[in-house]
Amino acid sequence: MFFSIKNIGARLIKTATRRRRFLANENGVTAVEFAMLGLPFFVIIGAILETALVFFASQVLDSALNDSARLIRTGQAQAQNYNVNTFRGAVCSELYGLFDCKKLKIRVSKINTFSSAGLTSVIDPKTGDWKLVQSYNDGVASSIIMVEAYYKWSTILDFFGFNLADLPGNKRLLSAVRVFRNEPF
Repeated sequence: MFFSIKNIGARLIKTATRRRRFLANENGVTAVEFAMLGLPFFVIIGAILETALVFFASQVLDSALNDSARLIRTGQAQAQNYNVNTFRGAVCSELYGLFDCKKLKIRVSKINTFSSAGLTSVIDPKTGDWKLVQSYNDGVASSIIMVEAYYKWSTILDFFGFNLADLPGNKRLLSAVRVFRNEPF
């Protein structure tokens, strides 16, 4: 008889011995551990790098707008007859090539009081289309001016719910705003 008690017992012993040897074998443990931990590790590193890049780009835009707004505040922009394109060029000269300057949206407007400075939605959140009408009014001496710059920054990562995009098409809206009174130039 092929399936005797003796044969079944011997097979069980061989199987148990193989199982013990397999479980005791430590060859390849590092590869298995790396396979389990590698993907989450690289996702976390990627998330950190992308977050840092977005914050860095936002800070560069903010700093560039601040430096360029000084041209308006001191009367240099008025003396050189700036318009929206020349002001965009002044901002872009401070962006170190991080941005596509053709896609940078600028609005410079004269407002009546500091308390009337308010932001409106510049993008349709569903479609991601611009609602912003670019304009340039740098006022005269002692005018209160609000300077705004907006840019759609492309995000890269979209892993396990981590995505910095707040607009359709994996874009994040970066913005910078300054409100000031022109000097009496």
